[in-house]
Amino acid sequence: MQPQPPQPQVRRNILKFLKSFWGIIRILQIVFGAGLWVTIAANKYEGPIHFVLFVAVLFWLLTLALFFLTLLDKQDLVPLLGGERWLSTNLAHDVAAAVLYVSAVGVMIYKTDRYSYCNLEQYKHLCLYKVYLTAAVFACLCCLVYLLSVIYGACRKCRGEQTVI
Repeated sequence: MQPQPPQPQVRRNILKFLKSFWGIIRILQIVFGAGLWVTIAANKYEGPIHFVLFVAVLFWLLTLALFFLTLLDKQDLVPLLGGERWLSTNLAHDVAAAVLYVSAVGVMIYKTDRYSYCNLEQYKHLCLYKVYLTAAVFACLCCLVYLLSVIYGACRKCRGEQTVI
């Protein structure tokens, strides 16, 4: 038995979400978050970088969950957090992510600065400067898109709206 194609209304809702500000911002959060944790995980890291990796992976997974629940219009299935509270749930998630990403940016800038000495052509040993610099850029981009999401969500919440789309 062949699966039935999505109904036109479902397809319209998916396209509507993907073209909305929330859809675009969530995609950017997923892409930048993946870029951050893949950059760190693919190289040697130590100390406070574990915190950055934790923040990146945690919010990458949570953002994926929020994205797909909203995309498939299944937020009502989430007990206590879904339905009328979905905008507040998204806003709380984005505030927590922005706060922790600000800390992660600080850690990455600190580690990048600590390894700036090995950014010379004559330096022949393993140098993590470029890795940490790339991760710092991804962390800044993540922080920026989460802050944009917080501002947008707070504006919608202040206007009395309760839906994400």
